[in-house]
Amino acid sequence: MRDGGNTGLWSSKFDAPDNLEFLQANRLWWLLAVAILFVAYVAVQFIRRGAAVRFTNISLLDKIAPQRPNWRHHIPAVFLLFGLAGMVLSYAEPAAVTQVPSERATIMLAIDTSLSMQAKDVVPSRIDGAKEAATTFLDEVPEEINVGLVSFNGIANVRVPPTTNRAAVRSAIQGLDLGEATAIGEAIFASIEALESFITEFEGDAPPARIVLMSDGETTVGRPDAAAVDRARLAGITVSTIAFGTDDGVIEIPEDPRPIPVPVNEAALAEIADGTGGDFFEAATTDELTAIYADIGSAVATEEARVVVGSWFAGRAMILILMAAALSLLLSNRLP
Repeated sequence: MRDGGNTGLWSSKFDAPDNLEFLQANRLWWLLAVAILFVAYVAVQFIRRGAAVRFTNISLLDKIAPQRPNWRHHIPAVFLLFGLAGMVLSYAEPAAVTQVPSERATIMLAIDTSLSMQAKDVVPSRIDGAKEAATTFLDEVPEEINVGLVSFNGIANVRVPPTTNRAAVRSAIQGLDLGEATAIGEAIFASIEALESFITEFEGDAPPARIVLMSDGETTVGRPDAAAVDRARLAGITVSTIAFGTDDGVIEIPEDPRPIPVPVNEAALAEIADGTGGDFFEAATTDELTAIYADIGSAVATEEARVVVGSWFAGRAMILILMAAALSLLLSNRLP
C-alpha cells in the first residue's frame, strides 16, 4: 500500500515548541531582569567567598564556615532562574503553527456500485464491505467535517451533497444498489461539481477538500480518466483512490453460467491519484478499507493554524519553580 502518511488521530495536540513567534515580543525584555538576577547571584557568591578569606583566624573560620557549599547548593537557584525565564516566555504569548481540527474540511466519498462489487472475495462481499467501512468512517469523523456521497456504475449520481447531516449520508450509503458498467471519470466530474458548489458558500480561502474514490475496476463508459484528472487539477482538488478487492474476485450473471473474473485494476486507480496529487491505497479486506478511510479523513480533517502555546512554557516553569523551592528546603536542612 502506498500512501502519503498516517496521522492516526482526528485531533491534534501541541507536543513541543516549533516555528515559534511571540505575539507580545516586547515583553521579552523582562528576560533582562532574569539575567540581572543571574549576575547578582554570581556576584553574591564571589562577595561571600571574599568575606570568608578575610578571616585570619583559621580555627575560627572552620567553626563559622566548616564546609564550603558545594555545587548542589546552586541547583535551586538554577531551577528558579529557568522557571522565571519560562514564565517570561509565557507572558510574551508564544504561538506556534500546528495541526488543528478544521471545521470547514470537506470529504466527498465516491463509491463504486458496478456489478463487480457483488464479488465475494471480500467477506461478505465487496459492496457490503464498502458500506460497512464508509459507515464506520461517518461514525468516527468529527461532526464539524462536511461529508458528501457520490455513487457510480454506468452513471454517476450525487446522492448527498456535502453536509454535516450524518444520518442523510448514512441512509444513502445503506441504500446503494448495483448497476452495469463503471464510470470513474464521471464520478470525479460529479464530485468536483458538488464540491465547487459547496465551496462557493465560503468567504476567503477555500476550505480543505478531497475526493476519496473507492473502486474495484476501471472506466468502461463515460468521460475518460485523463479528462477527469485534468478537471481535478484545474479545480485544485486532489483525488485519493482505493483499489478494493483481490485478483480472485468473480461474479455470476444469469446470462452466463460461468463465473466471470473481476480482478482489481490497481494501475488505473493509481494513475488517477498520481495525476491529481492524491494518495493511492489498496485494500483486500473490510478492515483494511476502514483503516484507510480513517487515515485519509485524518489528513483532510485538520489544517495548519497558529495557536497560542503559552501554557506549554508556563506549566514547565511552574514545575521548575516548585523543584527549586523543594530543593532549597531539602539542601538547607529546614525540613522537619
